[in-house]
Amino acid sequence: MNVLFFGPNGSGKGTQGAIVKDKFHIPHIETGVIFRENISKGTDLGKEAKGYIDRGELVPDSITIPMILDRLKADDCKNGWLLDGFPRNLTQAQELDKALKNEGIALDIVIEMVLDRQIAKNRIMGRRLCANDNNHPNNIYIDAIKPNGDKCRVCGGALSTRSDDQDEEAIDKRHNIYYDTKTGTMAAVNYFKDLSAKNNGNPKIIELDGRPGVKEVSSELLGKLGQS
Repeated sequence: MNVLFFGPNGSGKGTQGAIVKDKFHIPHIETGVIFRENISKGTDLGKEAKGYIDRGELVPDSITIPMILDRLKADDCKNGWLLDGFPRNLTQAQELDKALKNEGIALDIVIEMVLDRQIAKNRIMGRRLCANDNNHPNNIYIDAIKPNGDKCRVCGGALSTRSDDQDEEAIDKRHNIYYDTKTGTMAAVNYFKDLSAKNNGNPKIIELDGRPGVKEVSSELLGKLGQS
């Protein structure tokens, strides 16, 4: 089962991706990890990518896509993979689709976490970190995990915020890219939806309502994957 996973920052995509990974025993592949691995191993592509990163420039698709393909052809991907964080725009979607077809790699499923932009932003800015355990979930905008005032709902520990969670400008910048239906990530999602419509539902498109809690969303996801 080869899967592309889309969702805006704040949608819970990472959590749901981990659930799919564990349920189906397939690797959860993120482009940031691929970059770091290639750079640390000193691969030719890694050296090229590092040059762009060191200059503060975006790594071009001509480097990123071959890195991704190399990863998807690794032994642990023989039974499937879940690719997260790429493509980020329409051009990348078109180039990835072309590259997968040239390699004879099938794309089986496209999962989209659907969430209103303001809700996604609130969830990011509402996250609170417990001084005792960062894994204790606290969010002032989510009723199910709302903290007890300024104390952790799990253990009563002191809460704090991450500086990047409160950076509205950075959040808006990421969301501007994601919610752009002309050239951004939503345009990439729509590209695969159009592809599915033209190919009798291949790849299969799964839309998830990102508003409910983690358990409800994962139940819907696994149900649509035939694993309820």
